[in-house]
Amino acid sequence: MNLECVQLKLKSHTPTILGSDKFSKYAVMIPLIQKDDGIHVLFEVRSLQLRRQPGEICFPGGRIDPQDVDEKCAAIRETIEELGISSENLSEVFPLDFMISPFGMMIYPFVAIIDKPEKIQPNPAEVGEVFTVPLTYFIENAPDIYHLNFKVEPEEKFPFDLIVGGENYNWRTRAIDEYFYLYEEKAIWGLTAKILSHFIDIMKQ
Repeated sequence: MNLECVQLKLKSHTPTILGSDKFSKYAVMIPLIQKDDGIHVLFEVRSLQLRRQPGEICFPGGRIDPQDVDEKCAAIRETIEELGISSENLSEVFPLDFMISPFGMMIYPFVAIIDKPEKIQPNPAEVGEVFTVPLTYFIENAPDIYHLNFKVEPEEKFPFDLIVGGENYNWRTRAIDEYFYLYEEKAIWGLTAKILSHFIDIMKQ
């Protein structure tokens, strides 16, 4: 390989997040509803029949499929499928910051207004129930934040002889913050709470 070939390859390369091609990609929607007492945030309770995270509170969303034009289209599609509404019932769809989870996921969150919420008919295969919380509640009540620490455990055949320090190598500890919002008897936590907190931060700016 000569220098000219190296330069051509570099010129044709578009930078992205290293390793992102191996990440699972998801799109999520924060649905807002106008009620008599102000704006409410809509949440889903995952069906108890689901294999993953049954009974947990979340926003509409799911994996981005190959047929989705982009992340926004995926978020709209998932919201329509899970809430049993049409695309005409969604308006003002805005993107938030995308997130990278330490578990190999990229999450693209959006916010949208749901018009005519009385037309919502949750898909029972995925959604056990829906409920709403006044937006002002989250503006006035900060989340509780707890820390999770991860322990490094190299596999049995890890080549300690190739690194300085060997088995006594000083691994950098890793931690994540878990967010919790408590509303009445409902616990909104995990990525749902973290996305919600990001949205609330924007509202407070």
